[in-house]
Amino acid sequence: MKKDSFIEEYEVTPYTLLIKPVQYGKKTYSQIFEWEGEYICPHKPMDIIKRSCEYYGSSYEGRKEGTRHLTGITHKSPIAVDPVCSILFFPTTSPVRSECMWVAYDHIMSRTKNHYGDTDVVFRNGWKTSLPLSSSSLDNQLYRTALLKNRYVQRIAETERKFLYVNRSIPKTKEHEKPFV
Repeated sequence: MKKDSFIEEYEVTPYTLLIKPVQYGKKTYSQIFEWEGEYICPHKPMDIIKRSCEYYGSSYEGRKEGTRHLTGITHKSPIAVDPVCSILFFPTTSPVRSECMWVAYDHIMSRTKNHYGDTDVVFRNGWKTSLPLSSSSLDNQLYRTALLKNRYVQRIAETERKFLYVNRSIPKTKEHEKPFV
């Protein structure tokens, strides 16, 4: 990873791997790890997740409610920041806790329990870090996020099937009979 750069504002992207809280005096900032770089932002990780949800067209509460509706998950909910681009994050603890990190689901390549009781994670770009949660907790969060992603994929496929069915049942018109749009 490259050296940290300071940025004032940040929204997650398909290249975001991890958002981690860091203390600067009495204030909590975020250390953001991307595919090819690291950044420090003067906002809490939760604020970045909320702002990112808004950037992609919904509120955090709306995304959280969507997760509950699709999966039944109500605590430590994974969040589809942008379901269209498959940008899904999960929290390492309760999101209201100051030490909560947010991890990008699709970037995790492997994980192993370490001798401290934490879990070492390798991301798809080869970067390795330790997350302060047990391997069973991480596996649970991965499972819950996979469930959410699968439900989105199912809904998209169902919508496409319905569209194809409706589109096939509409009688074809001659070119000169098509309505003006």
